[in-house]
Amino acid sequence: MNIKKHVPNSITLLNLFCGCIALVFVSNQDFEIAFLFVALGIFFDFFDGFFARMFKVTGELGLQLDSLADMVTSGVVPGYVMYYLLLNSQHEICDCMFFPFLGFIITMGSCYRLAFFNIDTRQSESFIGLPTPANSLFMLSLPLVLKYSDSLFILELLTNQWVLLLITAFSAFILNAEIPLFSLKIKKFTLKDNWLQIAFITLSVLLVLFFQYAGVPLVIISYVLLSVLNNRFSLDGKTK
Repeated sequence: MNIKKHVPNSITLLNLFCGCIALVFVSNQDFEIAFLFVALGIFFDFFDGFFARMFKVTGELGLQLDSLADMVTSGVVPGYVMYYLLLNSQHEICDCMFFPFLGFIITMGSCYRLAFFNIDTRQSESFIGLPTPANSLFMLSLPLVLKYSDSLFILELLTNQWVLLLITAFSAFILNAEIPLFSLKIKKFTLKDNWLQIAFITLSVLLVLFFQYAGVPLVIISYVLLSVLNNRFSLDGKTK
């Protein structure tokens, strides 16, 4: 029995397991633990592909399992979080009991992206549209920013139905937008080939250290902005 071929899929299933646990904690409004399990699930999501390539056991089963696991951890969970935020928002637009369910537009956008990712041959080296794990971390950080922020402006912003609906719509859009985003995978161990990744990781660490949970959405926004700038300018600073 070849144990190696089961290692990547087992790691993928751990991603799914973490997503299921995160759902339970979101339902209990324990967003800190939910955030940690989503982050752990994303960690497993990163390494299942790593071990699949290392053991040379990549296949269609692993590809489908990966998307199904991501659908829970990075699709259902962030949609559920937005449902909670809309449920507890100020009623500027609507106080209808069905309005909070619009948060699951994020889940539908994630589902479409994950399905399209499996058949899109352009995303082997980089991404087109925001990856679902990044979007999930962004959404999971919002209730924590709301909980721990002392800013009245942030409080009003993240309880405003218009703002939350805009975030929801933009999330579904950016997940599937035709915008190339750089990959964090390091294949050549040289500064010249990885300066953008190193700069982004350094910036991310500083943002999280200084702003804590509020640094997470700033990291995701920085990732998109750096990608757009990278698309606009070549490495030598000339316009493409």
